[in-house]
Amino acid sequence: MTSGNAVAAPDPISLHARFEGEYVPLGGYPILSTDLETFSRRLLEMLESGGRQCVFFANTNFVVECRGLREVLDAPGVTIVNDGIGLDLAAMMVHRRRFRENLNGTDLIPSLCQRSHRPLRVFLLGAKPGIADAAAKTLAERYGQQVVGVCDGYGQMRAQGTQLVDTINQARPDMLLVALGNPLQERWILEHRASLDVPLAFGVGALLDFLSGNARRAPAWVQRIHMEWAFRLLHEPRRLLKRYSIDLFTFFGVCLRAQRRAVQAERAG
Repeated sequence: MTSGNAVAAPDPISLHARFEGEYVPLGGYPILSTDLETFSRRLLEMLESGGRQCVFFANTNFVVECRGLREVLDAPGVTIVNDGIGLDLAAMMVHRRRFRENLNGTDLIPSLCQRSHRPLRVFLLGAKPGIADAAAKTLAERYGQQVVGVCDGYGQMRAQGTQLVDTINQARPDMLLVALGNPLQERWILEHRASLDVPLAFGVGALLDFLSGNARRAPAWVQRIHMEWAFRLLHEPRRLLKRYSIDLFTFFGVCLRAQRRAVQAERAG
């Protein structure tokens, strides 16, 4: 995995402009407020028209962990959408409004698969050994997609080394799903996006765990009342307790400080 904060400069020729729409600034990030149907349709239109886009899902952990990448995340060809009740609470606290709909990779990727008029070519990168292979089977058998490559985030990724981008490009995927966790997945995509010949690249976090059956998703009724975080905490307390307790204070602090700086800059300008 790549370390450090160096990120390659974006290629202005190969990358498309940001989606039009309403953006809610939170924590120093421009976050698109949209709904699943609209966003899915626009991504598929971009795919078929030859466009390119990197998509990231901003939950509370993203906002805290990706602070060193904020400048390059605010660039053409990069779209950030909201994921989780924490973003809604911060938007209410800072702007007195909510996002149109909660978006996450666990919903968006199946939506793209189901709405596409043809099977999508998908490359999976990340997760523990065996997880991506099981996720690939689900994408092929349940969603009818064409998985053209799989590389776990451990031994296989290390073995690929600098050849990984070439391996991905040779597979000619429509979508690249990168599951390395925040901020590694975002940094990897941003560092390599100028060399990647992939229309749509997503930082998907735990998606491959859900698709593989390694992790359980909350029931639909729990999702509707915005308590999916509690369901995950109940099932993974050791891994998620700090994220959903101490890190929440950091998250709200990041949002409030960013808003204060924005107000001061506006007054000074």
